[in-house]
Amino acid sequence: MLCFRSTSLFALCLVFLVLDPALAAPRIKDVVDVEGVRENQLVGYGLVVGLQGTGDSLRNAPFTRQSLEAMLERLGVNTREGNLNTRNVAAVMVTANLPAFGINGARMDVAVSALGDSRSLVGGQLLATPLIGADQQVYAVAQGPLAVGGFTAEGGSGSSVSRGVPTAGRIASGALIEREIRYDLSEQKELRLALRDPDFTTASRVAIAINAVTPGVARATSPGSVRLRLPADYAGDMIALLAQIEQLPVDVDAAARIVIDESNGVIVLGDDVRVSTVAIAQGNLTISISEQPQVSQPNPLAAGDTTIVPSTQVQVEEDRGGLALVQGGMPLSELVKGLNALGVTPRDMISILQALKAAGALQAEIEVI
Repeated sequence: MLCFRSTSLFALCLVFLVLDPALAAPRIKDVVDVEGVRENQLVGYGLVVGLQGTGDSLRNAPFTRQSLEAMLERLGVNTREGNLNTRNVAAVMVTANLPAFGINGARMDVAVSALGDSRSLVGGQLLATPLIGADQQVYAVAQGPLAVGGFTAEGGSGSSVSRGVPTAGRIASGALIEREIRYDLSEQKELRLALRDPDFTTASRVAIAINAVTPGVARATSPGSVRLRLPADYAGDMIALLAQIEQLPVDVDAAARIVIDESNGVIVLGDDVRVSTVAIAQGNLTISISEQPQVSQPNPLAAGDTTIVPSTQVQVEEDRGGLALVQGGMPLSELVKGLNALGVTPRDMISILQALKAAGALQAEIEVI
């Protein structure tokens, strides 16, 4: 990793990796997803109790009041005619990802986020909350004490301090799976492998690597998928075939790309980035303005008042530099050295890369995030 830092608040990191090709090849399981093997998103609405006066204001959050009254009625307590005035309860949204092949009774983590005007969920206990899927069926039930990373503290004068996000937390293994999503993978005769980063070359290499071990099994059907067929004379099932091929190494190919995150000051260059031979001239113009007040004292014999007048000084400095030659067709490490030799600031580095692209001298795609 190569980092650039300027005297301003802007910092930039230029990241590149040079690895041994034998060590850089990932496994097939690291670059593809198997059709049907996926998580499912769940969501639920519930109540967190036990807060120390940091919950929802029942006057400003009517949904919290209605939920609290409905819950108490199910427990045999009638509060419809009463005046509830508690701040120890908060309405929350609970989210979770149902893992692939999750079975009844297995546990999973859940995330809890405040829905109303609660100030903190620290010390809260989530009551039993059904978690539903996109089909409106209940797949899990969440309950348990929250672990909140943030906190907030307030003084009597109204001053307060806060760290992190005290209105969001997690419950490790806080949900029990109540319904399974059936998918019999072992009985499948055909399925697809979906590339996480679609690419024609990578899809072809995945199919070639699989066919080298089990001939005639795989065929690349698109840049994003490889069709896998279970041979008729195969001794095992689809799970055994996947276990056999998922450890195979494959060389992943990708288009040359430069990713620029200007807000965080990060530039990432892919290993395939190339430039044509170009000459670059770069100069900085610095304008400094300083102002110091001065006292104007009139002559004792003359009429007038003592006043303060500003004294402004403006200085302009321009760095001088000639053209710098950047050789074309060089590897990434040499390209980085050539750009560093220009002695540019982080912001100028981004401008140079964009100017090279506009001039047609940069054979890479620039993506700004």
